[in-house]
Amino acid sequence: MNPSAESSPAKRRNFRSFVSSVRFALDGFFAALRHEPSFREDLLFAAILTPFAIILPVNAVSTAVMIVSLFLIIIVELLNSAVEWTIDYISTEQHPMAKRAKDMASAAVFVSYLNCIAVWTIIIVANWHRIVRLEFLRWPPHFIP
Repeated sequence: MNPSAESSPAKRRNFRSFVSSVRFALDGFFAALRHEPSFREDLLFAAILTPFAIILPVNAVSTAVMIVSLFLIIIVELLNSAVEWTIDYISTEQHPMAKRAKDMASAAVFVSYLNCIAVWTIIIVANWHRIVRLEFLRWPPHFIP
């Protein structure tokens, strides 16, 4: 263990550092939006499917899980982009280990899509009897008590 790490004071958090953290996060989000076509596609995918998750006649937990599976795709895509940009920054030459790291990050995005498909399929199949009866078109909607 590094002796200087033990004696260093704890990192202080205050409102200013919180605001800076939020600003950096937003900078990263908008950088991905500007420079990453895959991120824009994933965001569009989530924006299109989120209303369906909300209006489908499923319970609140199922709705939340469906939306979380969409957000997971976006999160993993951001991490994938960060890995790719970092590797490209470190070196422009082809290297098998750089390719492996990029491929693994892409595989994580693929697995998050498989997860989303599985979650949506399970929830839709479990509630199919309510969906085919078009319960989500009845008034008042199921989510209004």
